[in-house]
Amino acid sequence: MKKLIASLCLLAGLATGGSALAAGAQVHLDRWPEERGKDLAALQNGARIFANYCMGCHSANLMRWNRLNAIGLEDRKIRDFLIFGEQKVGDTMTIAMRPSDAKVWFGKVPPDMSVIVRARTSFDYKGTDYLYTLLRGYYRDNASPTGWNNVVYPNIGMPHILWELQGPREATIERVHHEAGGKGLVREVAVYDADGFVTVSTTPVKGPAAEGVSYAFKPADPAAARQYDSDIADLVAFLNFMTDPSATNRVRIGVWVLLFLAFFTVIAWWLNREYWKDVK
Repeated sequence: MKKLIASLCLLAGLATGGSALAAGAQVHLDRWPEERGKDLAALQNGARIFANYCMGCHSANLMRWNRLNAIGLEDRKIRDFLIFGEQKVGDTMTIAMRPSDAKVWFGKVPPDMSVIVRARTSFDYKGTDYLYTLLRGYYRDNASPTGWNNVVYPNIGMPHILWELQGPREATIERVHHEAGGKGLVREVAVYDADGFVTVSTTPVKGPAAEGVSYAFKPADPAAARQYDSDIADLVAFLNFMTDPSATNRVRIGVWVLLFLAFFTVIAWWLNREYWKDVK
């Protein structure tokens, strides 16, 4: 499976750059279901997807395999089901592909995913919402070098490596923008069929309208598409966990610290009262 995924990664995906952020701000970003971040089953499924599909090209060099104990995975399960090759449970989540080779093959090194959620967070939107929408926003486009495009990141370099899980679908992308020459607004509707062939229609906009981009998908297999959306929610949950794997423990410790401080405040107040009550 990893060899297949590595061969599909013709170009570096999710590459950093201003165009990605700009694209994310132009379209509506779906809300990532935050409850998945507290669901151990969802986090474990996300770890499985990441190890089997993403780690052909993307590493997580700031993360160690044994940190997955925090999401309920024992060392034996991590070693038997997630680690490929000779890595140990205490090793960092590196990949076999060398950065020098990746730069030659792809033009740039695919980004490390350790803190990708934080890297994609801005003042306008959450990184989890961005990734959740991005990974569900692919459509076939024969004009693209990889045969794929994305509504959130137009002309993205990474192909849709999970397309078999999602199944084929039709994409309709509507853009309202000023006509060339600034004569007025036009509505451009591009319909991409499941094979990537596009039909474009353009009509003038009558009356007030706001510029922007909207999109809709029509899956050939709605059940597979729903399951894919659920898997992507789990994958984003795991990516969010990797960004701050100690968050759950920190919150738990913080609660106990606050309880201790509250108890200590009561004791300190009582001792202060007892000490000063006979002082005139």
